[in-house]
Amino acid sequence: MDKMKLKLLYSDLKSDLEIIEKELAVAVNSSSHLLNEASLHLLLAGGKRIRPVFVLLAAKFGNYSIASIKSVAVSVELIHMASLVHDDVIDDAETRRGRETVKAQWNNRVAMYTGDFLFANAIEYITDLQNTYAHEVLSQTMVELCIGEIIQIEDKHYLEQTVRDYLRRIKRKTAILISASCELGAIASKADEKTVSHLKRFGYYVGMSFQIIDDILDLTSSDEELGKPAGSDLAQGNITLPVLFVKNDPAIEPLLSDILAGTISDTNRQILLTKIRESDGIERAKQISNIYLQKALNEVKQLPANSAKKSLQNIALFMSKRKF
Repeated sequence: MDKMKLKLLYSDLKSDLEIIEKELAVAVNSSSHLLNEASLHLLLAGGKRIRPVFVLLAAKFGNYSIASIKSVAVSVELIHMASLVHDDVIDDAETRRGRETVKAQWNNRVAMYTGDFLFANAIEYITDLQNTYAHEVLSQTMVELCIGEIIQIEDKHYLEQTVRDYLRRIKRKTAILISASCELGAIASKADEKTVSHLKRFGYYVGMSFQIIDDILDLTSSDEELGKPAGSDLAQGNITLPVLFVKNDPAIEPLLSDILAGTISDTNRQILLTKIRESDGIERAKQISNIYLQKALNEVKQLPANSAKKSLQNIALFMSKRKF
C-alpha cells in the first residue's frame, strides 16, 4: 500500500498521530536492554498505523479529546505489533516490510517474549480508560486473536479447508482488531450506542475486505513491491481465498503440492503464480472482498454527518482497492 497516498486521506490527524507515535516509543521502553532493542526494532519498521487512525476517526463521533483517547490508540497498535511478532515466529518469516523480523535478528524466544511484553503493555494502557466494557472489548479481542493464531497453525497445508474456514480465520487474524479499534474509539469519546454499533460493524467489514485484498496481493504483486517473495503465504503453508477457488485445477494442483511441500523451484514458483493470476480465483476473491466493502460503506452512510465520515469512506475505498 502506498503509505503517502493513504496518509493524505487523514492528514488532519497528523499532529494527533505524532502524539501517539511518541507515546508508542514510551510504551515499548523497559528496564531490559534486549527487550528495548527488539521492541524498538519493531516500532521503527513503521507501518500504516491504520488501527490508531480508526480509533481517532471513530472518536470524532463523540466528545473528541486526544488526551482521553490516545491510550486506546496505543493499546490497539501494541496488540497489532505483538501479533505481528508472534505471526513471524509461526510462519518462520525472515523479513517483514523489507526488514529483518525480530525472530530473524534475535531468535524465536526473544520474539515471543517481545510479543508478550507488548500484549501486557496494551492491557496496562487501556486501564487509563475508566470504562469496564472497553476493557472487556479489548480482552475479548486479544483472546480471539490468540485463538486465531492457533487455528492458523492448525490450517497450515490443509487443502481441504472451506471458504467458511478461511473467512473465520481472517476474522480473528485481522477484522476483529480493526472492529475493536473503531468500537473503542467511539466508546472512549462517549458516542451514542447506535453510532458505536455502526462503527464496530464498519471496522469488521473493512477488516475482512482488507485482508482478502492483502491475500490477493501476496499472489499478484512482484517480489520488489512486497519486500519478500510473492506467494510467501503459500510457501509458509497458508491457504488463502484465491487458492481455495483454484486448488483443484489440474494445471495448478501439482505445483501447489510442491510449494506446500517446500520442494518448488523459483522458476516453478513463478509459473504457479502466473497460472493463479490467469485463473478466475483472483477475480472471485475480489468479488467477495467487494461485498464486504459495500457492507462497510453502508454502515458509514448511517453515521452522523461530520468530517470523519468522509475520511472513513475514503480510507475504506483505498484499503480495498489498493494495488500493492
